Amino acid sequence: MDVATVAEKVAEAAVRERETAEQLRGNGSFYEFEMDRERLAAIWLATHAEWRRVRDLMTAVGWSVYEPERDAQGSVWAREREERFTAALAAPAAFGERLGERQGEEADELRAEVWLSAASSRLIQVVADRAGLRPSQVLTQLAEQIVVAEDGTVSVPSFTPSL
Repeated sequence: MDVATVAEKVAEAAVRERETAEQLRGNGSFYEFEMDRERLAAIWLATHAEWRRVRDLMTAVGWSVYEPERDAQGSVWAREREERFTAALAAPAAFGERLGERQGEEADELRAEVWLSAASSRLIQVVADRAGLRPSQVLTQLAEQIVVAEDGTVSVPSFTPSL
């Protein structure tokens, strides 16, 4: 990841941090997320701080490209995050296996948390508002329209989200 890309990440995190902080204070509509406002605001605050740390490290050390394996602090944090993530997935995965055995075809359903860029999030919100839907409903309808070609390419024909 080069300096320009890191700068873009810092800028995007700053926008998301500001947006979630404003929404937390009640100054804007909040997107349909499966988490509470305080947690989302804290996540973007931490993400913004981490991208600034990476940018400052690159500047201080003179790197033109960020290499995570050379970032001692970032590597420790990444390893700790991975350990927490693995542990957090263990119990639900076991539950999911048991549930899948009992529910047959319902196990084919997918529940996902999707993190979109600020621009994509705003676009989904605009479409949802126009259609009178929640953003999660727009994404569900979008996913239902997916067409996979023989060569593996994925596309979505034009459609209008509706109730």
